[in-house]
Amino acid sequence: MGDRKYFGTDGIRGRANTLPMTAEVALRVGLAAGRLFMSQDDRRHLVVIGKDTRLSGYMIEPALVAGFASVGMDVRTFGPIPTPGVAMMTRSMRADLGVMISASHNDYADNGIKLFGPDGYKLSDETELTIEAMMDQPLDQGLAPSARLGRVKRIDEAPARYIEIAKAAFPKSLSLQGLRIAVDCANGAAYRVAPTTLFELGAEVCAVGVSPNGTNINADCGSTHPHTLAAAVKEYRADIGIALDGDADRLIICDEKGQIVDGDQIMAMIGLDWARRGRLTGGGVVATVMSNLGLERVLKAQDLTLERTSVGDRYVMERMRGGGFNLGGEQSGHLILHDYATTGDGLMAALQVLAVMVESGRPMSELARQFDPVPQLLKNVRYTAGKPLEAATVKAAIADGEARLNGTGRLLVRPSGTEKLIRVMAEGDDEALVRAVVADVSAAVQAAG
Repeated sequence: MGDRKYFGTDGIRGRANTLPMTAEVALRVGLAAGRLFMSQDDRRHLVVIGKDTRLSGYMIEPALVAGFASVGMDVRTFGPIPTPGVAMMTRSMRADLGVMISASHNDYADNGIKLFGPDGYKLSDETELTIEAMMDQPLDQGLAPSARLGRVKRIDEAPARYIEIAKAAFPKSLSLQGLRIAVDCANGAAYRVAPTTLFELGAEVCAVGVSPNGTNINADCGSTHPHTLAAAVKEYRADIGIALDGDADRLIICDEKGQIVDGDQIMAMIGLDWARRGRLTGGGVVATVMSNLGLERVLKAQDLTLERTSVGDRYVMERMRGGGFNLGGEQSGHLILHDYATTGDGLMAALQVLAVMVESGRPMSELARQFDPVPQLLKNVRYTAGKPLEAATVKAAIADGEARLNGTGRLLVRPSGTEKLIRVMAEGDDEALVRAVVADVSAAVQAAG
């Protein structure tokens, strides 16, 4: 992946108005992706574009639109809508391509471009590399004749369609009547759709993070700052709290006491509930190498597997599709419910949690601890040059750490995809041993880097 010029692990992302997140790069994406996804037949081709609430969306969107329209592709823009909504609408409207303009949980100064194929799934690495190669071609190449330029329209009802799809995923026999729900929309893409969906299903909704101004997305709110949600739950005496991130593909839950529930506990809760109903497919759940050992153990106790992938929701999705799984996700709150969505969807996942809660009649605090997490410690070690993971001293320290944790835990050492950082993570039943192993491996990395 090191040879990529524009695309990272999740589309193109960077600080707005600096490379690669400039209007010119967005224009080039539109030109290249438009040409690639226009087949040779004579029909009109369509791309749909959604965004979150960042100020820079006003710069990126018109540049993308210009690129697509100039190669002859029709464009439909949705305005603010969650990432999973764009994936759904790409399929629903039979578009050839879907685009989401968002930097997810990053602060407002960043932005990003994510692409979805006609099937609603994120593009493969190979397709992204093909687009990347085409992006450096001259700007006047492959343009449509004047009469074949794309037409552009704003579609105002896209968020309403997403709300209806979300509501349909909640069991018909249940209602949120009598529940008070605090929801933090991170001043992001779900600021209207999430509170509306919960209200229409019967809940009393106390919404925070629903006043976007272009620069306050994820600012001290949303799934990356759950203390804001915890405070709202206590203030409104809510039965449960739901925090989404800027593009609403992540979910963090908070119980009625203000205690945070991470993605691992949510996966256990939904997975075990679905398994009891015979709804879980694939014989288990897909998660990443970062998920807690406790999740693996609680699933194993029910004869269910935990399949692990490298970090990134696209890799979780690939394994889910390959193995016929319908539930997967990340500890950070990216939860993929394949029966309903082709990418992580915070609102859909929240509705499944609410269904379990309503049906059981138990408070969230009782449901929230599906397992006792095994002590887990993550340390980020900065390095300046070279490849410290290839040093013999680092390899020896990792082998030694694995031997010490043998059978009671695990060690994971991996480079960050976006910064000069080595992430050292260990977990195990013996907390002191976990701390010692992380310290020893980190020291070896530091000495080598």
